[in-house]
Amino acid sequence: MAGPLYVTPGELAADAIIDAIHDGRRVVVTTTMLGEDHEVTLRHDGAIYYCDTPTRLHRHETESEMRTCIRNNGYGREDEDPNADTGDDRRDESRG
Repeated sequence: MAGPLYVTPGELAADAIIDAIHDGRRVVVTTTMLGEDHEVTLRHDGAIYYCDTPTRLHRHETESEMRTCIRNNGYGREDEDPNADTGDDRRDESRG
């Protein structure tokens, strides 16, 4: 299984994020909150979608709910332009 996919907010479109978590990957979004970097992990266990933030674990029952979370929190790119980069050059980085 592939390791986590590390991205910055807006780097990928929501479709690319959803595709990655459907492929079994964890998508780790590095965000800045109150001047400090924090990691948010987006994942899917086959039934439930999860958004694991530094302060709480959000559970989403449907893909639509997860897309809303991605959009509302700015994790995915706003424009869902079909010609936009969908993340083919995704970074597979291990953070040790």
